Amino acid sequence: MKLTEEQKAIISSAGNIKINAVAGSGKTTTIIEYAKTRPQNSRILYLAFNRSVRNEAVKKFAAKGLNNVKVETAHSLAFRQIVYKYNYKVRAHGFKSHDVIDILRLKSPGEQHGEYIAANHILKFLSYFCNSTVKKVSELNYKETVSDKEAMTFVMKHYGFIENQTRLLLAKMNNSEIEITHDFYLKKFQLSEPKLEFDYILFDEGQDASAVMLDVFMNQDAVKVIVGDTHQQIYGWRYAVNSLEKADFTTYGLTKSFRFGQDIADLAMSVLKRKDLLKSFTNTPISGEIAAIENDNSKVTAILGRTNLGLLIKAIETVTENSKYTRLYFEGNINSYTYADEGASLYDVLHLYNGKRKLIRDKLLKTMKSMSELHQYIEKTEDMQLSMLVEIVKKYGNDLPKIIRRIKAMHVNDDEKDTAEIIFSTIHRCKGMEYDDVRLVNDFMTEEKIKEKADELKSEGLSSSKLNEEINLLYVAVTRTRKKLSIPECLVPKGLKESPDIFIIKPDLKKSSSSNKDKFKDGKIPFEKPDFREFSDEKNSSIHNGKSFDRIRERHRSAYLPWSKKLDNELREMYSKGEAIETIAKKSGRTAGAIRSRIQKLELDENFG
Repeated sequence: MKLTEEQKAIISSAGNIKINAVAGSGKTTTIIEYAKTRPQNSRILYLAFNRSVRNEAVKKFAAKGLNNVKVETAHSLAFRQIVYKYNYKVRAHGFKSHDVIDILRLKSPGEQHGEYIAANHILKFLSYFCNSTVKKVSELNYKETVSDKEAMTFVMKHYGFIENQTRLLLAKMNNSEIEITHDFYLKKFQLSEPKLEFDYILFDEGQDASAVMLDVFMNQDAVKVIVGDTHQQIYGWRYAVNSLEKADFTTYGLTKSFRFGQDIADLAMSVLKRKDLLKSFTNTPISGEIAAIENDNSKVTAILGRTNLGLLIKAIETVTENSKYTRLYFEGNINSYTYADEGASLYDVLHLYNGKRKLIRDKLLKTMKSMSELHQYIEKTEDMQLSMLVEIVKKYGNDLPKIIRRIKAMHVNDDEKDTAEIIFSTIHRCKGMEYDDVRLVNDFMTEEKIKEKADELKSEGLSSSKLNEEINLLYVAVTRTRKKLSIPECLVPKGLKESPDIFIIKPDLKKSSSSNKDKFKDGKIPFEKPDFREFSDEKNSSIHNGKSFDRIRERHRSAYLPWSKKLDNELREMYSKGEAIETIAKKSGRTAGAIRSRIQKLELDENFG
């Protein structure tokens, strides 16, 4: 293939370098060519982001006859040097809160479900430590990772206990009293200060580097190459760091994308310009090599969402409204979209919702007497995945089992992925992927919401790093396409128009012919039990009798965003004036259920009821 001038400059470089490569710019091709031009007797290590990327890289390097390149992940390197040496046993899927309770024999510190809340924070503290570069737990301040007020109150009250139990759990792993986690052996690998016998080390996906592996990488004597895209950093919530910013190496760029045309490139640059709102934007030129395709018969259609919740809702809509689809695929295990990390399933939450506690399998949820208790637990732990399961259950109720059964019946196996008519994926799961036809779910943060949150954070003196990643998520999403992109109108940058490559999805503005009044009992607002007719479609079966899902999502696109002091005050004012729940919901861009839930938390029904 013909190399660009940017690629030639990288290949002919010497010494430690870092490469900022835009989406689809041929970084793997560049790295392979770089490796080909090194001396034949050179020992080269290529560090891949995960196992699937590693497997693909092995094939590509082998196809070029580069037998002197060893392809590993950070964990595969650490596994051999730590797990084998100490004869550890690894717990493949990690520990759950109930496991920690049993191992540490935790008792409730005087609060409802306190032992589960404490166990949840102990696991998070464990992860925080294992993904840091410090040598001792006491060198970290776990409070810095907590943002919710309820969770912070619990952590502040029991900080010493949480820290000591985290240290005890680590000691039990280190002494082989219990199984170890993947994070643990990677951390122990870093603390052992290993020396890797390579002349060159190529570190891929550097914008989302594990801090512990970056520490190992930086302490090697080899020539070091970091490659990534600073705007594709989306794993900060896992304590990942951007090595492109950390490393003081000579910088090179790959700015031409061979994946898509200039219209998509312009859209991507417009999305990134939103970082102006965070005072963190650096101009990133992107040029598209592929011309717009007018008469296209795309083979691979992918629906991409920011969250499991948004994606699962879209999947439900798709299978209930489009009878033409018979084969679909979810990136990652389909069950991962219906389970939280702690093990609770949609069905467990649904059983709690219906008061059928005997049918609940999850140990934590079995201890819950009501949805209100679960709501309180979520607030004190910031368990967003469990929160998403609750929201899905509140939306679809007892229609869920038959819908999920239908989706699973249509799902194809991994080895049949290429036969799927449509693919569903969150942005985190499709990182590194590309598809012919991409359609975005309307669950990304809009420019208006980012500006609003940025102003709030600025006034409170807080970091905007999470908002930076929200912009990155949309950038990654729009750059997954090879040919066509369908994007909700509310996500489109101002001034951008449709083109042969870009289709703008406009909301259905028809108003419902009927509305449901809120009902109260004894002046109290119950934990949300929504009228499911609100989420129906006039065209189809039992749950399809009113408004379309698209209209509901458009009207309530702010429903699951964090509440701020400003929004709470606005809610208090409207509620104190006697405005109806539906009116407040409409003004706030949230669901009636979300308004009821917030009113209950703020105890406004007692103050103003």
